Amino acid sequence: MSIQETIQAKLEARFLPVHLAIVNESHRHAMKAENSHFHITLVSHAFEGQGLVARHRAVNKALAEELAGPVHAITLHTLTPEEWAARGGTVEASPKCRGG
Repeated sequence: MSIQETIQAKLEARFLPVHLAIVNESHRHAMKAENSHFHITLVSHAFEGQGLVARHRAVNKALAEELAGPVHAITLHTLTPEEWAARGGTVEASPKCRGG
């Protein structure tokens, strides 16, 4: 199973997402390691009543093994279904790599 598939399986099991998109953006970064940078959009009822920091901590906890190993960085968009609908089902693109 690839790192991306592992991330997907863990997030699906933990958050039962309404929408989940995982984009491998490793090629866009100066650090040329494969499977090192991911842009994750996770929409789940599990985030209802939680602030942004709590949501990100929950995702980081679910992906602790990957973040301690091959994954260098993740861009997270953690939304409730209502927030996702209010955004028209879109999120911002990841920022440009600043090096390293």
